[in-house]
Amino acid sequence: MVVDIGLSDLEVDRIFHALADATRRDIVRRTLTTDATVSELAAAYSMSFAAVQKHVAVLEGAGLVNKKPQGRTRIVRADAQTIARAQQLLDAYTQLWTSRIDRLDALLADDEN
Repeated sequence: MVVDIGLSDLEVDRIFHALADATRRDIVRRTLTTDATVSELAAAYSMSFAAVQKHVAVLEGAGLVNKKPQGRTRIVRADAQTIARAQQLLDAYTQLWTSRIDRLDALLADDEN
């Protein structure tokens, strides 16, 4: 079984690299339910504005959030479509490994008989 959901290897690498950091996962979580400015996000962490801005840039590069200008600020919103595609990839891997385990169980059951 080939796992293909329309994401390139580079896109998958970027998504999971971005999600490997707890702060970035929290930013995605916060912006799934409500838009936030980078300043609002920065206020929630004990790091500099520039550090939060870099985290947002990594998430944006992975397609996990979008930034849109609104006056002098930038509004950050999670991209639910990209998150859903990552979930589809994980679901495909779950299905792949479950089917392999089921086949192994069947082989072992045949050996016992």
